[in-house]
Amino acid sequence: MRSWYFPDMTRERSLFDERDPAAEAAADARAEADVGAGRLVGHDAVKRWIASWGTEAPLPRPKTGE
Repeated sequence: MRSWYFPDMTRERSLFDERDPAAEAAADARAEADVGAGRLVGHDAVKRWIASWGTEAPLPRPKTGE
């Protein structure tokens, strides 16, 4: 849309504009395999880790199984 108020509404394409159904299916399959094998990091562990950011004693990144 061009007008005196909106001179140029074009934008650059980003990597999020393109979809790759095969890549998405492969990523979903890997994620399901990780869940099935118990390779997860718990929500509470992630919350503790993020809450420690910006403090004098930030926690290390949580590991699988925490």
